[in-house]
Amino acid sequence: MRVHRPGFAALAVLAALSGGCGGAAPAPGGAGLPAPPGTGKGPLAGKVVVLDPGHNGGNAAHPEQVDRQVDIITKSKACNAVGFRTADGYEENAFAWSVTQHLRPLLETMGAQVVLTRSNDEGIGPCVTERAAIGNEARADAVVSIHGDSGKPSGHGFHVIVPGLIAGRNDEVIEPSRKLGLAIRDAYRAGTGMPYADYRGEDGLRSRTDLGGLNLSTRPVVFIECGNMRNAGDAAKMTDVAFRKRIAESLANGIKNYLTGA
Repeated sequence: MRVHRPGFAALAVLAALSGGCGGAAPAPGGAGLPAPPGTGKGPLAGKVVVLDPGHNGGNAAHPEQVDRQVDIITKSKACNAVGFRTADGYEENAFAWSVTQHLRPLLETMGAQVVLTRSNDEGIGPCVTERAAIGNEARADAVVSIHGDSGKPSGHGFHVIVPGLIAGRNDEVIEPSRKLGLAIRDAYRAGTGMPYADYRGEDGLRSRTDLGGLNLSTRPVVFIECGNMRNAGDAAKMTDVAFRKRIAESLANGIKNYLTGA
């Protein structure tokens, strides 16, 4: 069995979780450090949630780093990617970062400790392998990767991606990840009014084995494609800060419902 050795980003998270990194600067590649522990009160007290805002603002300027191939078990794939954008140029990395910034305090108010896989929207990466390692080594109770999709312009809606089975490698995360995916799917639809994607997935869910963040996770994990950035209607919502706040509220409810068994 090939063993993944975590990079500096994941090791920084471990140190911070154990109290050894207080006040340290962000790790190279834009990798994030955990927030201070949750309040200790609220429905998510004692829970660790890892938020993975997709891509990063500096990725496009550094293809030599971003395009480097890494092993994601089922294949080799680029370390990270640039991400998509709307017709007006609003970038997926900025969208994901904004949603995360609204979502993080909502979860912390519920008592959760929140770990981010990157600390800003100006860095590079980190690689998908490191993002998965951050969740694993933080012993996350839930990992949620936030994205915007790029489908045909006529297609619209959202979908949640859950891990596909890789026999002998991720058997234990399949069922809890599906439960997390269903909780987020239901809360997202109820909170945003967005329909299930009509161009990918089925009933708002899709299973994949070609994403490193899913394949390498040993914790319950999902990706959410919050809308189709190439669709004019979806793009109008995703570029609206008020709607991004609704997205964050919906995701917070979904995460809470999963972690509390609601």
